[in-house]
Amino acid sequence: MIEHPPHGPALAEGDLQQQERFEDELIMHLERDQFVAETSRPVPAAALSTRAQAGLWALRVFVVLVGLMVIYTFVDQLH
Repeated sequence: MIEHPPHGPALAEGDLQQQERFEDELIMHLERDQFVAETSRPVPAAALSTRAQAGLWALRVFVVLVGLMVIYTFVDQLH
């Protein structure tokens, strides 16, 4: 089992890089099905502020509107 170092301000940058290299070396030696099983675990949703959520929803609405404009322009140019 892999021991994870404690997270927090006491963790030095060098220690973090060493831990990442160790994990990368372990991943390199996994078989394909083991790698897929390890990387296909769902990631929990990030805790975002209300402002960030509103910004993401605004971005989604913007993308849909621009997409509709592109489709309309394409169809209009066919005639």
